Amino acid sequence: MHARSALFDLYGDHLRARGAQAPVAALVRLLAPLGVHPPAVRTAVSRMVRQGWLEPVRLDGQPGYALTSRARRRLDDAAARIYRTAPDGTPIGTGAEGSEGSGDWDRHWHLGILREVPNARRREQLASQLAFLGWAPLSDGAWVGLRNDAEVDQILGVEGIAADRFRAPVDSQAVEFARRVWRLDELGASYDAWLIEAKALVDAAGDDMTTDTTDEQAFAVRSQLVHEWRKFLFRDPGLPAELLPADWAGTRAAAFFDFHAERLSPAAGRFVDDCLTPH
Repeated sequence: MHARSALFDLYGDHLRARGAQAPVAALVRLLAPLGVHPPAVRTAVSRMVRQGWLEPVRLDGQPGYALTSRARRRLDDAAARIYRTAPDGTPIGTGAEGSEGSGDWDRHWHLGILREVPNARRREQLASQLAFLGWAPLSDGAWVGLRNDAEVDQILGVEGIAADRFRAPVDSQAVEFARRVWRLDELGASYDAWLIEAKALVDAAGDDMTTDTTDEQAFAVRSQLVHEWRKFLFRDPGLPAELLPADWAGTRAAAFFDFHAERLSPAAGRFVDDCLTPH
């Protein structure tokens, strides 16, 4: 597991609810079960500080790192998209509009036409950030999303890229347009493949949490489950149900993820608390 991704997972899934900060020594202990070595942890932390995700703090006289306000906002948004189902298994956000996490959709496409992107590296960097927000490319310089997301403007401002923004009402071809633009056939197949792998992964923790499974093992399995699931944040825009295929694979996968993430959470949380407690 990549150290930077593991740190994002750790802060977002555990530390955000525990003061959003931790000593360096605790970060090293927490990432050890995931195969991330101390030098890689420190390198990743330094990189995240330079990128504005973490800031140095002193915790009981020890060096540590806390989430920046920007990182908190990003992880709050990510958490809402990672955990998609209610305790009874129904999709969160499903209501009168029948949407899956998209009850605020205004039934318009939001378009951004980039005026100029300097080079391939900047294009790739921008594409990754826009994809995380659920936008999809129509061409090298044109993107479409579901909402007039203020963070898109913030990203373009940071990157120094100008864009023209438009809003267009959906028509009778909306379902086919969404299927093609967001590659829903491929995405659905990816969810099915993930579900097969995830079932094999959680079998390592047993059918229920018994004394045979240590807190550290539960933490490691749950962390791997979250890590692989989080990758869908860059691929799944959270389309309203009316734009999704019938019997959408993402709904089945989300129900499986939420159930097992919750099942493993108490033991994983104990391991985190133990690592954060000075010994």
